[in-house]
Amino acid sequence: MYLLWKKIFLLFSYEKLINPVKTTNANDIFQDQANLETQLKSTRSRSVPFIIPPTLRGQDWIHLTNEEQVQEDRDPYMTPQSGPRSSFHSLAGAYVVGTINPDLYKFPEDKSETDFPDGNIGRLWFSIEYEQESERLLVSLIKVRKLQPPADSCSPFVKIYLLPDERSYLQSKTKRKTLNPQFDENFVFQVSSKMLLQRTLKFLVYHVDKQKKHHLLGQVIFPLKNEALTEDNKLVIWRDLEKENLEPISEHGDIQFSLSYNDYLGRLTVVVLRARGLKLQEESPAVGVYVKVSLMNHNKFIKSKKTAALLGTPNPVYNETFSFKADQTELDTASLSLSVLQSNKGEKTLLLGRVVVGPFMYTRGKELEHWNEMISKPKELVKRWHALCHST
Repeated sequence: MYLLWKKIFLLFSYEKLINPVKTTNANDIFQDQANLETQLKSTRSRSVPFIIPPTLRGQDWIHLTNEEQVQEDRDPYMTPQSGPRSSFHSLAGAYVVGTINPDLYKFPEDKSETDFPDGNIGRLWFSIEYEQESERLLVSLIKVRKLQPPADSCSPFVKIYLLPDERSYLQSKTKRKTLNPQFDENFVFQVSSKMLLQRTLKFLVYHVDKQKKHHLLGQVIFPLKNEALTEDNKLVIWRDLEKENLEPISEHGDIQFSLSYNDYLGRLTVVVLRARGLKLQEESPAVGVYVKVSLMNHNKFIKSKKTAALLGTPNPVYNETFSFKADQTELDTASLSLSVLQSNKGEKTLLLGRVVVGPFMYTRGKELEHWNEMISKPKELVKRWHALCHST
């Protein structure tokens, strides 16, 4: 009886409302419901439209409610593309996910394509790779940019040498009327692994005029000794073109090097680049030709350093850098001596030529100008050719 009484009591009990219920007109209720349906329909049409997949069209379907309709094929944006598509692409065709900000996907700018120093006469891109088993050096000539031709138009081509052999070369195709030729050509040199590091690549860029005459625009000299060449390591390299030295070769040959002085660190830097026209001693087999760089002060020896010895060639390429400690107060009494030496089997070293650069008390002419330009341009490499002689 108690349980029956409790059930009846809970059935007829009610909770008194604290706030009175606001009376609403029936027309207002139907109007709000219509506005809500209109808002939902417009929201659905803007964000997630209802689409029947093409593979399921043509089948019997229950009539759509809420006035929804199948999208017509004439809408190019919402029509799914034919062919296999992933689930990601299917969703992308049905949902508007916004736009991509291109600034978020920018790659770092390649400075080699934009930074050209004053006086630049062109820049060359190439790649090198060495096949150990077949002993082949693969050279890919990629492109040249910003050529400075002698005329308005330019039709360039490139000759490639593997020094010290200057009698044979490989040549690219000629590109007509362009200052920025794109070559994308491959060349092969046969060279043994033992001799590879003794070799130097030389690129000569020419322009062909209307009379079929060839004009040299610039050159790139690239020694292979400082590179780790393997089949798995394809090096892509760029170098600025240099003007060829048109001055006649001196009696004992010439040497090219750069000088730089860092006044903050008190450091004198010498970069031995190359030599040309050396008079080798042919009566004995040459083992190697090297350059000895000596720092002097008041004609007293301070320190010397040597380049690697290259097998006897009259035009060796070194590209080796040496640094010496030298206080700024010592520059008026210091000097540099560069000697080109040839070593022979069983015989003493032979001097092929020497040049001294330094202040006024030791040098004159080009050697003095080179030294003074180095001092006036601190931290900057100053490059020049100098004639070799035996009397210094």
